[in-house]
Amino acid sequence: MEPPTSSRLNSRKRRKDGSGPNGATELDGIPAKMSWRSLGLREPAPFSDEVEIDDSKPYIRVTYEEAMRGTPLNRPVRVYADGIFDLFHSGHARALMQAKNLFPNTYLIVGVCSDELTHNFKGFTVMNENERYDAVQHCRYVDEVVRNAPWTLTPEFLAEHRIDFVAHDDIPYSSAGSDDVYKHIKEAGMFAPTQRTEGISTSDIITRIVRDYDVYARRNLQRGYTAKELNVSFINEKKYHLQERVDKVKKRVKDVEEKSKEFVQKVEEKSIDLIQKWEEKSREFIGNFLEMFGPEGALKHMLKEGKGRMLQAISPKQSPSSSPTHDRSPSPSFRWPFSTKTPPSSPANRSRNESAVTYDISEDEED
Repeated sequence: MEPPTSSRLNSRKRRKDGSGPNGATELDGIPAKMSWRSLGLREPAPFSDEVEIDDSKPYIRVTYEEAMRGTPLNRPVRVYADGIFDLFHSGHARALMQAKNLFPNTYLIVGVCSDELTHNFKGFTVMNENERYDAVQHCRYVDEVVRNAPWTLTPEFLAEHRIDFVAHDDIPYSSAGSDDVYKHIKEAGMFAPTQRTEGISTSDIITRIVRDYDVYARRNLQRGYTAKELNVSFINEKKYHLQERVDKVKKRVKDVEEKSKEFVQKVEEKSIDLIQKWEEKSREFIGNFLEMFGPEGALKHMLKEGKGRMLQAISPKQSPSSSPTHDRSPSPSFRWPFSTKTPPSSPANRSRNESAVTYDISEDEED
């Protein structure tokens, strides 16, 4: 397999000064922009028995200083990391990422212990060995996978795989009757420490499952798993089904309560709005009423004006007595046709027309 270039690794290498768990820094939240291309592999990492090793060249380890300066492309620094990798999680991936980025030109070999060794020295696993091999194969930082890796590293194993350094966290790992199974590796100067990721481990995940066992059992029963597959007794199966029904009823009641609360809230908002509008309209109505019918309202002024006009109409003002009278010229006499009598005249004109009347009568008599 073609080893990665130093420039590619430098772009992916994390800073270690002032870094947090696994070399993470504050700048890791905003990754640097890079050109669009696939940085990972397109195929899973091969197993060690599928990789050809050139035995013609002697196995000569590189020193730490040489590895840090950078080695030729055809001679990468071969770093080995081993583990159980049960329930492969981000803590495993971050540890392998650190091992991959220890040196500018690194070829990462990962050893995975078999079920037999793991069950004897550590305990029962959730995933079997084939599942754990496959999970590690698909990690982007891994170049080669060793199946059935040894629990304790021997010089023969290190020479067979031409290993330069062994990567693991610096916490002493007590197992197989030893206080630290990596003690001889550290003494040989082949140990490269990495950092653990706090808050995540296989044991933590198993603890969550055990703590919430009833929840996960009910979940899988609802998904179609049988009680026999889940190793659940008949009584517990019925209990879980009953709890599931009760939870559904509770959820429905909660939904109804939330909807009713929303409805009541809307009604309250509407009622408050109506009350405010009613108060505004009532104030406006009262103001208009007082303006019209109040003590100094428009109606009182209208009545006063009407009363004054009525009084003026009933008793009009008399003309002054000293006003000069104008003499009117006597109207010409008019005789009614076919009548010997003169038309009626006003009393004021009778005295003036006596002579004329006498004259008219004499004319008639003469006729």
